[in-house]
Amino acid sequence: MITLNDYLYSGDTVLKILLQYSNDLKNEAIKMHNSVDLAHSNFLIQIIELLEHSDFLTSQSQRIKDFYLYMTQKYPFLAFTFKGRIKSLIRAEEKFNAYILEYIYDYYEKNGSYPSEAEVKNNLNYFRDLIAYRIVISLPVCHIPDGESGEKMEMKYLYEIANILPEFLEERGFTPKISGQLEDYYSNELSANNRSYYRDYVKSPRSSGYKSLHITLYDNLARCYTEVQLRTKDMDDLAEIGEANHFGYEKSQEENRRKRDIIVQGDCKIFDEAYERLILLQELDLAAVNVNMFKAINNQLINDGCGLFRGRQILPFEHLSRFQNDIV
Repeated sequence: MITLNDYLYSGDTVLKILLQYSNDLKNEAIKMHNSVDLAHSNFLIQIIELLEHSDFLTSQSQRIKDFYLYMTQKYPFLAFTFKGRIKSLIRAEEKFNAYILEYIYDYYEKNGSYPSEAEVKNNLNYFRDLIAYRIVISLPVCHIPDGESGEKMEMKYLYEIANILPEFLEERGFTPKISGQLEDYYSNELSANNRSYYRDYVKSPRSSGYKSLHITLYDNLARCYTEVQLRTKDMDDLAEIGEANHFGYEKSQEENRRKRDIIVQGDCKIFDEAYERLILLQELDLAAVNVNMFKAINNQLINDGCGLFRGRQILPFEHLSRFQNDIV
């Protein structure tokens, strides 16, 4: 079985690793008539195209930047950042294999049997966050009147921005997509016109405590999907360096082990291979990896200049709050 780990010790660039890995997967898939590995290879080609062809990213980020400029005028008292990234190779590979595990496990729990190869393959076409932008807002203390809650004020602005964003970007070539989240999980702060576009993890946080607003858009000019996340600074801290980050990682490992306990090894080859690929990556010693423009002292001290472990940055914009002595 071919795994990504096989290619991480040669000193090659991420792009060359992707080209070799996807090509070898494709050849092996054709040889073994494995349509899931063929879909896997095609998934990797999507990432290759993102790294090789940057013109559409320049166009896309410029149109996203228009919303940043709008916010600097509309909310000069807010501090906020806009960040764009391409999902890292390791994270994308983990997510692809985790999707396989989740689908097979859920299917088995419901039906007492395993899905066909065709059914698994058809479930692997929902990756819409390879490109993602994040808007993080913060209201400086100097703009919070005495007796008022800074958190409540930030939430008010967060939902206000969320209600503006879909129409603003639609005028610039993006089409917001229906999220499918149930009505009970939405905050009333989201307008009726926009509610169905969002996954509202602020009103309905994940079990890890993670909070954010997520919206998926199709870029009609670049012909690809992208995701926009909106958070307050406290939400972002929790996700990036707080309990949500640690808890989410530990929980995913625990859930994978539980799935492995239920799905007997040898009963479902597709599950077995996806599980092995995922575990190999989760147990990877990053300090031993030899990839061009990547260096790690351990799994916490990492200098990633190529998007192997941490997403590659598309754009970083920062707006510092103006009029520091004014009251909102």
